Amino acid sequence: MLYTTQDSTYLEKYNTLEKLLDEQDYTVALKNALDLLNQDIDNKTRYKTSLIISQIFANNNSVEKSISYAKRSLKYIKEDSIISEGKTSLLRNNFYLSKAYLNIGNGFLNLSLNDSISGLKYRDSAKNYYDKVINIDGLDKNIQSIKAKASSNLSGIYMQDSAFKMSEKYAKYAISIHENLNNKISQSAALGNLASNYLNQEDYVQAKATYKKALDLIKFETSLRATRIREQLYFNLAYNLYELKDYKAYEAQEKSYNIKDSLRDLEIRTMLEDLDFKYDFESQKKIFLEKAKVKRLEDQRVFLGVGIACLLVIFSLIYKIKLNNLKQNNLALKLSETKLLQNQQIDKLRSETQVRILNATIDGKESERKQIAETLHDSVSALLSSANLHLQATRKQFNGSTPLEIDKTQEIIAEASHKIRDLSHTLVSSVLLKFGLNFAIKEIATKYSNSELIIETEIEKVARYHQNFEIKVYNIINELINNILKHSMAKKALITLKEEEGKLYITIKDNGVGFDKTKINENHGLGINQIDARIHMMKGYFNIDSSKKKGTKITIELPIVGREIMSHV
Repeated sequence: MLYTTQDSTYLEKYNTLEKLLDEQDYTVALKNALDLLNQDIDNKTRYKTSLIISQIFANNNSVEKSISYAKRSLKYIKEDSIISEGKTSLLRNNFYLSKAYLNIGNGFLNLSLNDSISGLKYRDSAKNYYDKVINIDGLDKNIQSIKAKASSNLSGIYMQDSAFKMSEKYAKYAISIHENLNNKISQSAALGNLASNYLNQEDYVQAKATYKKALDLIKFETSLRATRIREQLYFNLAYNLYELKDYKAYEAQEKSYNIKDSLRDLEIRTMLEDLDFKYDFESQKKIFLEKAKVKRLEDQRVFLGVGIACLLVIFSLIYKIKLNNLKQNNLALKLSETKLLQNQQIDKLRSETQVRILNATIDGKESERKQIAETLHDSVSALLSSANLHLQATRKQFNGSTPLEIDKTQEIIAEASHKIRDLSHTLVSSVLLKFGLNFAIKEIATKYSNSELIIETEIEKVARYHQNFEIKVYNIINELINNILKHSMAKKALITLKEEEGKLYITIKDNGVGFDKTKINENHGLGINQIDARIHMMKGYFNIDSSKKKGTKITIELPIVGREIMSHV
């Protein structure tokens, strides 16, 4: 039986649902979709409506409900296929079938990010459903586009599993589909995935060529999506060039930051336009212009005051940061003056309560640095951008005779924005947040190696983990390398990382002068005790093997608490 007609009321309701979904009015869309699903409608309307509900839940991070309704859609699609006849019907079903499989695969992929125990099982389920998408028949461009999305996600999963050949295979498959469909923006994004695969294999030359090819594809594209993809491509290219010791890395990084700033300005401008529309500012324009003639001098003072207020906010923030640093320096001085007191209290530190307190202090410090970085880069930069936009809008009120003070204020705001951005990137390693432990530890080795000390790395099967876990591990290794630099007088050091059976094994060796472990507190202060406390709270194992003139070997075992797999949905 062919579906040639459909109740006009149901069709109208479904079309309204699609419109609400496009407008992101999820609350109304969900209510209307559930109402429609409870009515006596045909299977075609049921599976299409179920897919909309699945998408709404996916967009609101209700992953399990999204999977449930996508599976319900599968049931209706199969029922419709049984009672339908003809190729047209099968093609229609295949399109929605591929959408349902993709939604389920995306759902399981998201579940795998948040569940370290069942993560592997969820990822296998995601792979299974993505494979189903790819195996669906149909040359329809919409079906092909969905296949490309599934392929990109498979490429990402295999890349995080270090199965680089499989990752490359699916990335190239997605690229070929987008090329056939002449979708340059999506092709550029898929090329970016392929380049990242090369980057993870340390094939920096091939990665560089692929990133540049991706950028060339969208050179003249001006859409918001193309701009966001371009920003990510430049960011990844910058790190790749850095590994190649190419000075143009800094140019690529600057382009990435500039695009990111422009995207933030666009978001702010859109917010202002929404407010303008909401409150009908245009209808007040004539009245405002009349008043502006009388209050021009007063307005100048107001807007100059805005600029000065912004500067005061900046200087106040910088002062607080410096004051915080001063307090930390004073604390370090006090600690050095009270070594005997530390030795007397070390037994108390060994108690569970003291260890928890110390660990909480470290957590607070890490969280504070990350929060300050995010506040500087997002909130404060956004406020400065907003102030700059207001000053730009003010220029129109002066009919070409803009006061010099406004120009100077905008210059100062621009300079402050650059300084805040640079400061935020020094508080937390951007390489760690973007690429994970593998590249961040290699960066430590490269940064600290010199003519006196060569630091090497051996890293095996280390994937992406939960961000908080990665930050803790990074800080532990960074502190231990700092101890080598300050105390060991070593010529060589080696950092090894390996994942095995749900644990991360870390070894740090040097050929330095070593030290007497019985006098560890005298030689190394509270740093080693902080590391010991941190590892203890992470339910790990920590051991130091060292003796004078025989170097030092530090062994750490940590249970892995979670993974982070990049989704390309």
